[in-house]
Amino acid sequence: MPIIVDEVVISVEVGNAAAGGAATPPSGTEDKQHIVAECVERVLDILAQKAER
Repeated sequence: MPIIVDEVVISVEVGNAAAGGAATPPSGTEDKQHIVAECVERVLDILAQKAER
C-alpha cells in the first residue's frame, strides 16, 4: 500500500550563536541569497529522492 505525503514541512535555523554561529547579523543581501539558494537546492534534492521511490 503506497504512502501519500500531503504536506512537507521544512525548517531552517540561521545564525544560531549557541551552536557556534555568528553573533553579528549577515552582511547584506548576498549572504541571504546564498542561504536561500542552498535551501532551494536541498529541497530540490529531497524532492528528487522522493520521486525516485
